[in-house]
Amino acid sequence: QVQLIESGGGLVPAGGSLRLSCAASGGTFSSYNMGWFRQAPGKEREFVARIGWTGGIIYYAGSVKGRFIISRDNAKNTVYLEMNSLKPEDTSVYYCAAAQIYSNSASAYDYWGQGTQVTVSS
Repeated sequence: QVQLIESGGGLVPAGGSLRLSCAASGGTFSSYNMGWFRQAPGKEREFVARIGWTGGIIYYAGSVKGRFIISRDNAKNTVYLEMNSLKPEDTSVYYCAAAQIYSNSASAYDYWGQGTQVTVSS
């Protein structure tokens, strides 16, 4: 059983930056592919980015490519999401998740954090 705890959310003006962290415990973090998803009120949860267990395979949603950077530190059991040039439409609850396969689909992920709110003001 893997426990995931996100942190780093907050309120930021448009054009600003935030760095989210997701700390894992209770499992072999380095054996999981990690993803970030987000969900805005009244909308479905959407894929943001994912990173392979070695950090060598990375994929971004088109809406964040070029602005967000996903990374991981297996020694610290932590995955990060650096978010730059933030837009009001990036406002969401952001979740990290762990999966044993490579996928952009939320249904493929076995473990989820509780989420952290990111609000971008215009």
